[in-house]
Amino acid sequence: MHRLIALSLLTLVASLSLAQDKPKVEPWVCPPGFEGQTLHVFNWSSYIAPNTIGDFEAACGVTIVYSVYDSNETMLAKLVRGNPGYDIAVPSGSAVGRMIQLDLLEPLDLDKLPQLATISSDLLNPPYDPGNVYSVPYQWGTTGIGYNRKKVTQPISSWDDLWNYQGKVAWLGDMRGMMGIALHLLGFSPDTTDPDEITAARDFLLSKGDNVAIIATGDGQIMLERGDVDMVIGYNGSIIALKYSCECDDFAYVVPQEGSFIWVDNLVIPRGAPNPELAHVFIDYILHPQTNADISNFTAYGSPNQVAIDAGLIDEALLANEGIYPPPAIREKLFFIGPVPNQVDVLYSDAWDEVAILLSR
Repeated sequence: MHRLIALSLLTLVASLSLAQDKPKVEPWVCPPGFEGQTLHVFNWSSYIAPNTIGDFEAACGVTIVYSVYDSNETMLAKLVRGNPGYDIAVPSGSAVGRMIQLDLLEPLDLDKLPQLATISSDLLNPPYDPGNVYSVPYQWGTTGIGYNRKKVTQPISSWDDLWNYQGKVAWLGDMRGMMGIALHLLGFSPDTTDPDEITAARDFLLSKGDNVAIIATGDGQIMLERGDVDMVIGYNGSIIALKYSCECDDFAYVVPQEGSFIWVDNLVIPRGAPNPELAHVFIDYILHPQTNADISNFTAYGSPNQVAIDAGLIDEALLANEGIYPPPAIREKLFFIGPVPNQVDVLYSDAWDEVAILLSR
């Protein structure tokens, strides 16, 4: 009996110790002076928690006009003609770089974003926006291998497992992404400007393309579901969503052990935003651990918020999914794709065109 009491006390002490180790997350509080104002948000569809907008409106006494788009291209096409009135947009990293080049973004006042301190350091200072002058992370994910477990019976863990697979595969129609994977595996920078290294990456991809059935432009998961291919290179969200939608264990996703490139969607303030002050308040609210955890738990994408993770705010099943939150050994091998000069981008485009043409024959 005494032994059971002692064990219970030890368990209680251990649980209290673990609780104490978790950072305490204070509720987010809206600064005063914004009551009655309006904020216009432009975001991807189905990419925010059901309570996120309403909670912000109630906290600040404001109104949010929420609009959605289906691609970076759609968003850019609206903003490049002149901002029609958006205060917030959520572009991917590559689009952020393009928007900076086109002078479509307002610089952020980082002093007005105290919650930025809660973001994982390895997701800050990206090559597409050094110093986070114009953007901060919203959600993030990886690029890896999705496969049909009924067709692919051996465990998949490496890029070689895909290159050497004796069956049909689909590659991702992402020029810089695919070239970046090849450069990374060859030991070069994924943002190299060296023509010889770009040529080497082209040749590497050509040597690995014998089993390529198609280079898919964002719909590889559909081909995987349909059975047109057994394996795909794709974004984690698309493959994981496929697994959830079928309510089955037929599909799996893995980040190869050699590493791959990551994507980050970002919060930005478009040039000419009507209410940049309230936009900063909204960005800080989204960066708050609880808010960001709510979004990630709803979307099943990765939260960039380290405090949310450390405080246990992320759904345990999602946090345990290595396709969403890769383990440290894999995460340290992930890399960004950054911008390159226009003349170098032409070299990438020419090299990728050769790959696409030759593999389509």
